[in-house]
Amino acid sequence: MNLERVKELADILCAKGLSAIEVGEGENRIRIEREVSATSAPPQTAAAPVRAQTSQAVVASTAPEVPDGIHEEISLPGDFSNLIEVKSPLVGVYYAAPSPDSETYVSIGSKVKKGDVLCIIEAMKLMNEITAEQDGEIVDICIKNGDIAEFGQVLFKISL
Repeated sequence: MNLERVKELADILCAKGLSAIEVGEGENRIRIEREVSATSAPPQTAAAPVRAQTSQAVVASTAPEVPDGIHEEISLPGDFSNLIEVKSPLVGVYYAAPSPDSETYVSIGSKVKKGDVLCIIEAMKLMNEITAEQDGEIVDICIKNGDIAEFGQVLFKISL
């Protein structure tokens, strides 16, 4: 994966207002993340700081502006025109996996069916499973493992 491809992914991340994007080409995988405040809209002209993580290194950079004359569309998995947000029904600690040694319930690109467990929210020593309300594909995970989930906070974005 070349540097131009990484820059294009960073542009998409900022333009769509996503907090993370993960793409694989062959054996290579890249995940680009940025911090997004709950009230922020997608940036119009300003470059937003992003963090790119590959299996070998973590790279800090800024998303470049797209030069005039470039109109190439990038095909990514998932349909971004029809997203639903899975919001936290309670305040508690977000856990992405059933235990620290286990794999996460879902990751970006995971296909989910109605009723599949997406995560656990721990509140007052009770483990509450959060399940998918519809079939779809996970296109964004908006919270980090171990963070406090607020009531109504978006946890996942699912493409139908």
